[in-house]
Formats: sequence, C-alpha cells, structure tokens
Amino acid sequence: MLTIHADSRGHALVVKGAWIADAGQLADLVAAHPRARVRQWPGILTPGFVNLYGNELLEETYHPDPREADELGTEPLTGGALAALAMDEARWGASARRGVQRMLAHGTVAAACESMRNRAVRDAVHRSGLGVVGRLGRPRGPASLDPYACGSPVEFAPPREQGSAARFAFFDVQDETELAENGAGTCVATVAEGRIVYRRR
Repeated sequence: MLTIHADSRGHALVVKGAWIADAGQLADLVAAHPRARVRQWPGILTPGFVNLYGNELLEETYHPDPREADELGTEPLTGGALAALAMDEARWGASARRGVQRMLAHGTVAAACESMRNRAVRDAVHRSGLGVVGRLGRPRGPASLDPYACGSPVEFAPPREQGSAARFAFFDVQDETELAENGAGTCVATVAEGRIVYRRR
C-alpha cells in the first residue's frame, strides 16, 4: 500500500514499504497515485537527523522510567548520578529503548556510534528502527537529544528522493531557519523504514 506524507507547504513523499516511491508536490502525487493513503502534517518536511552522540546518549546515559520520576526526575542521568545507580542488562536495555524513543521524538532517524559494547543497548537499538552509522572518535560539544544544541554541525540523513530509504521527519515550524532557531523539539512526526515511529499526541 502506498502512503503519501505531506507538509503544510505541499512538499510530499510517496512511501512504499521501507522506500520512497515518488517525491514532489502533494497535488501532483495525489493525481499520480489516486489510491494512495494521504497523511498531512503541520510544518515542514525534512530528512531526519543523524545524532552524532549515539554512544553517549545510549551507553553512557540513563533515561529514567516515568515511574521513577519522584526518585530520579525525568531528565537523562550521566556522570556521578549514573554511577550511583545499580545498572544491569535489563535496566540498560529499558533505558536504551526510552532513549531511542526520545531521539525519534527529536526527528532523529540514525545515531552515529563507535562500536556498541553494551549488548542490551545494542539489541534495543537494532529492534527500534533507528539506524546506526559509524563514526571515528568522539564529537565535540555536549551530547544532546536535540542536534541543534550540541554545538556541532547538524547532520541529516541522505536526501529524500525516489528509490532512497524512507527516513524523514516533520517539524512544526515555518521553514528551516525557524527550525534551527527553535530546535528539534518541534518534531511532530518521524518516519523510519517507512513506518511512523514517532507522532506527537
């Protein structure tokens, strides 16, 4: 089944399975694919982000469970706060799943990592739909779920074009300039491998 995803500017993509089958203006794509399901999202359509801090955010950070908020708060824990926790494989895996969901909620479709040493984290990432790309060494700047807050150049997944993997996101802003100003927290939907993996409620 074909699905057309479109932003408020009329930019649209046709997705078939995990791939982009067509790209263009919404009206043209609806005419070319009259049986396709149409999903319209507020804001702008962009390629998804590649977050440069995969190891730091998933193997060196604990993402608290909402049920732990009274004890641990809701913000990611690193350094001494992380060292004070009793971490086993099950807890690392659950943290990684929550961390991946937070990355997807910021329009991230891939994480840049050196080899992942924690098997529970590695397994959680592979099941999630989040892509993994290699990197050499640690990037500069503080690790953040929002690529615009890291101080490093923002990296996007490959361009959205016919025949490429369906990995993209929608942000509730007027244009790319406003996206850079307001950050990736404006994400309203993320698509990875052709599936909606995050949608703002």
